Amino acid sequence: QVFPSQDPLDRADFNAVEYINALFPTEQSLANIDEVVNKIRLKIRRLDDNIRTVVRGQTNVGQDGRQALEEAQKAIQQLFGKIKDIKDKAEKSEQMVKEITRDIKQLDHAKRHLTTSITTLNHLHMLAGGVDSLEAMTRRRQYGEVANLLQGVVNVLEHFNKYMGIPQIRQLSERVKAAQNELGQQILADFEEAFPSQGTKRTGGPSNVLRDACLVANVLDPRIKQEIIKKFIKQHLSEYLVLFQENQDVAWLDKIDRRYAWIKRQLVDYEEKYGRMFPAEWCMTERIAVEFCHVTRAELSKIMRTRAKEIEVKLLLFAIQRTTNFEGLLAKRFSGCTLVDGTVKKPEVPPPSTNPFLEDETGAEADEVVMEKSDTDKPKKPKVPDNPFHGIVSKCFEPHLYVYIESQDKNLGELIDRFVADFKAQGAPKPNVDEGGAVLPSCADLFVYYKKCMVQCSQLSTGEPMIALTTIFQKYLREYAWKILSGNLPKTTSSSGGLTITSLLKEKEGSEVAKFTLEELCLICSILSTAEYCLATTQQLEEKLKEKVDASLMERINLTAEMDTFSVVISNSIQLLVQDLDAACDPALTAMSKMQWQNVEHVGDQSPYVTSVILHIKQNVPIIRDNLASTRKYFTQFCIKFANSFIPKFINHLFKCKPISMVGAEQLLLDTHSLKMVLLDLPSIGSQVVRKAPASYTKIVVKGMTRAEMILKVVMAPHEPPVVFVDNYIKLLADCSTDTFQKILDMKGLKRSEQSSMLDLFRQRLPAPPPGGDGSGSLSLSAPTPEQESSRIRKLEKLIKKRL
Repeated sequence: QVFPSQDPLDRADFNAVEYINALFPTEQSLANIDEVVNKIRLKIRRLDDNIRTVVRGQTNVGQDGRQALEEAQKAIQQLFGKIKDIKDKAEKSEQMVKEITRDIKQLDHAKRHLTTSITTLNHLHMLAGGVDSLEAMTRRRQYGEVANLLQGVVNVLEHFNKYMGIPQIRQLSERVKAAQNELGQQILADFEEAFPSQGTKRTGGPSNVLRDACLVANVLDPRIKQEIIKKFIKQHLSEYLVLFQENQDVAWLDKIDRRYAWIKRQLVDYEEKYGRMFPAEWCMTERIAVEFCHVTRAELSKIMRTRAKEIEVKLLLFAIQRTTNFEGLLAKRFSGCTLVDGTVKKPEVPPPSTNPFLEDETGAEADEVVMEKSDTDKPKKPKVPDNPFHGIVSKCFEPHLYVYIESQDKNLGELIDRFVADFKAQGAPKPNVDEGGAVLPSCADLFVYYKKCMVQCSQLSTGEPMIALTTIFQKYLREYAWKILSGNLPKTTSSSGGLTITSLLKEKEGSEVAKFTLEELCLICSILSTAEYCLATTQQLEEKLKEKVDASLMERINLTAEMDTFSVVISNSIQLLVQDLDAACDPALTAMSKMQWQNVEHVGDQSPYVTSVILHIKQNVPIIRDNLASTRKYFTQFCIKFANSFIPKFINHLFKCKPISMVGAEQLLLDTHSLKMVLLDLPSIGSQVVRKAPASYTKIVVKGMTRAEMILKVVMAPHEPPVVFVDNYIKLLADCSTDTFQKILDMKGLKRSEQSSMLDLFRQRLPAPPPGGDGSGSLSLSAPTPEQESSRIRKLEKLIKKRL
């Protein structure tokens, strides 16, 4: 198929019969057969005409093609001939140009060589003359002219490096080196003469000659310059070493000011007498000051090692303060360009603070404790920023900072003892419902003192002493937690006596059961709030210490153990509050289990024991909530722990109520529902502002109390027929434990023979346990209530809406 076509006659699988059937599908269509035949004949004639035209058109194509090919071949031959002519002419032109430029090329080479020779001879003349002048000026000590000439001679000599094989050039090079050596020795001798190592300084030394000599030394070997600087500084500081010898009275730390006053006078004297003698780029004033610092550090280290027992904290801090002030003065006066050899390590820029507490410091603080908290964690200033002289002298005090650390250890020990004494003298904080559980003031005092110590120590050293100080901090954080917080928690006493049914009927009897007084409850809440504040501030303290200490020592700062200690105090405080309320409810639950429930004749209002439990809850919970207003999450923990403790205990006492009549079970169900409502309202009970209880707490209460209700519903159900009773139990409680089923049968008061057959039937009707499961998790299999089901549906609808 050459051209695409939709005509069925052109198809490869053309079938004449099918084509005819398509034209005439029915007998009636045969009526048009003449018309169809005419159309086909017309199409055949058109095809014949087209074929005839194409055949005639192709008759002369072969002859025309051969003619065109011959013409193309002739054109190619002509083009080839023209290209060959052009190539021959180009070769002739190239040969002609070479013959013309042969002489010009020789002249160009000759010119280049001649120029090089003239330049070299000129340089040689300059070198020879310069060397002669250099030797003559050296003998006459004309250092001003020598400085410029020597630099020129050295530059010219560099052009002759490739000609050193020539004896005359090598001889000139050796003369230059000899002149340089002679100049170096001569200049050193002149400086020795002007500033002798022994004896006093010459006040009227040849300053002009020496100033020019310094310019020459810049061109000479750098060792000459270093030797001049070294000798001059040594001679300049010789008096210092004599005045402040180790055996002199002024050498001790209490007179350290005199050292710095002496060097200040010396630097002023140097500027006046010798400031113009040395080039400015030599930085001689700074070099003298730096050498003085090195000497002072060595001398102070030696004398402090000898008299280590005489070092006291105040004396040490005085010396460090004066020294750091002097280092700051050096930083203002000098750039530190002479310290590039790495003698003194520049302080690293502290990393940006990641303490979230710092973000809130700009706001106004209304509360004093909060003010102290923000004061403890103010953004610290960078460690002596851009001061290359930091530590150049004060580094010598670092080995003796143990005196400072021991002093802080002693001071902190006395501070903790004072806190203990103050607490005993002042007693527990007075309950103030308006303020809530106030943080103990001693806590803020401790961290303010910590901040002062940390800042002071970071100014003295950011190395090992900071690690030692951190250890001291850890020690007294633990002591504060033990002595001030845990040590002052009220002790639990064994409960005495219980409530009888008659005593429960008295309205005021329940108020005598609570073991902790109002003051004790407030004290527990105050200690809990203090421990929470300590926990947060200790975390910030750890971050601050890591910011201030050297980067290589950050790994060694870890206050996790201390934070865990405060967490234990918080946990113990919550547990005490839970135990107190729990123990207050125990007599009521005991009274419930001792009631004769089979003799209850009618269902009335809630039972007396429920009233007693509610009374204790209304007494304790509002006090705890108000005192923990600043730490809401721990009040939620208290509620959750109480629910987890009270509900299982209530269910256990429920099992002890046996036997129970139908009316008794109905009364118990009413009581259980009342307790459930009270527990659900527990977080906001007695509060004017009603807040929705946390979902985690509500879930625990609903789950536990629903189980209690299901137990009573099973007890209320008739035990005949047994199969229906057992199935109803499995459906409502979903508890596969035979012990629980046994307790239900005891509550119904069934005989042992009936219980035995019931237990056998229960074992037969038990559903197959899931793989790897056991009966231990039976409590979690309780059937969901309609409220829970609707809550789940609402959650599912919200989730679907969010995703859409």
